[in-house]
Amino acid sequence: MTPALSDFLALDLAALLTAACAGVSCALLGSLLLLRRQSLLGDAISHAVLPGLVAAFILAGTRAGAPMFIGAAIAGVGAALLVELVRRSTRLDDQTATAVVFPVMFALGVVLIEQTAASGVDLDVDCVFNGLLERVIWLELADGVQRADLQSLPRELITSAGAMLAIALLVALFFKEIRLCSFDPALAGALGFRPGLVGLGLTVLTAGAVVASFEAVGSILVLALLVCPAATARLLTDRFGRQLWLSVILGLVASVGGYFAATRGPMLLGSDAALSAAGMMAVVAGLLLLGAALFAPRHGVLGKALRRAHAGVAIAREDLLADLHRLGEGRPADDLPTRRQGLARRVALAWATRRGEVQASTAGPALTARGRTEAQRIVRAHRQWETYLVREVGLRPDHVHDAAERLEHAVRPDALASPDAPAPSGRDPQGREIPPAV
Repeated sequence: MTPALSDFLALDLAALLTAACAGVSCALLGSLLLLRRQSLLGDAISHAVLPGLVAAFILAGTRAGAPMFIGAAIAGVGAALLVELVRRSTRLDDQTATAVVFPVMFALGVVLIEQTAASGVDLDVDCVFNGLLERVIWLELADGVQRADLQSLPRELITSAGAMLAIALLVALFFKEIRLCSFDPALAGALGFRPGLVGLGLTVLTAGAVVASFEAVGSILVLALLVCPAATARLLTDRFGRQLWLSVILGLVASVGGYFAATRGPMLLGSDAALSAAGMMAVVAGLLLLGAALFAPRHGVLGKALRRAHAGVAIAREDLLADLHRLGEGRPADDLPTRRQGLARRVALAWATRRGEVQASTAGPALTARGRTEAQRIVRAHRQWETYLVREVGLRPDHVHDAAERLEHAVRPDALASPDAPAPSGRDPQGREIPPAV
């Protein structure tokens, strides 16, 4: 075994696996919390566990991982149960009950720190905020894989892996109930399910994931793994099942990518600076979310801008064809309200020319046979809408052009279900002939 491989197995593998387990757990729960609009539940729980940490230190007299984890777990689960009790015994909703319980518990932890022997001990930074991922090592692998066994596994890895497996198993077993209670709690209750119990279960699982991730990424940075992968997946798909898988994959990418960026990035840049692995995981998760916000095909900023630009050019093309059709009817060019010049109009002219709908002539652009057919359809829709707005809505004939021009690009009047819809032929309110259907 080469020294480089030996160092990786001993110093990096356990930490990398721990980070990956934390990323999967948080991403999976984050998608469910996002669906229920409870994405900041992890933030509340991370504050609520403070009295458990203080109590564990007071009773055990040490900041060792096991007592601190047990104290935080008891406080987190107890806070989740207390939220459900407040919600059921009052008229408060979930978010209000959370906002009441968790700050009170955090304040209780602060009071305990100030009034006990824990006042001189730094409990927050090492145990809660920053995480201790760099200290998760598997020294037994340094001399060969054959010496490694389950008993030598780092406790942090066992905790994170156990939490991940438990969360994945429970979500898989109760996926139907969770999905139904999250999308439509009223229907779930009518069908005999327990939406409140499902919500309590998710809160308890979130508390477990947050506590299990203390030593991996810290209880504050774990919020990035709870929120960012789920939000990124939500921008990339509208299907819930696909969102779950995408969030898990993105959680893995953020965890693994952040760890390597922290441990290998400075060396690649020729620097000796040390970076926080948990911090880089949060940074990578944030960058993935930023990328999705910008470049997601449907919900991204760039995707929306491209669709708006495409729709603008498509509308300009239809207006161009309609204007050329009206010119062929003998209407003066100055009487055409849609004869505007601009980038969209020029792009629309080039597009219509490439489609074979418009051709150049000595008098300017002219409709081809194909373009004439398309223009006739557009003008027919416009005049049918004008007729409909006068007959059905009661608008004045001289007030319907602008509204009909907007409607003609979105909905075809032939789709109207009204029995009094405009006839397929005839004249519009201004007396112009409605072209026949093509």
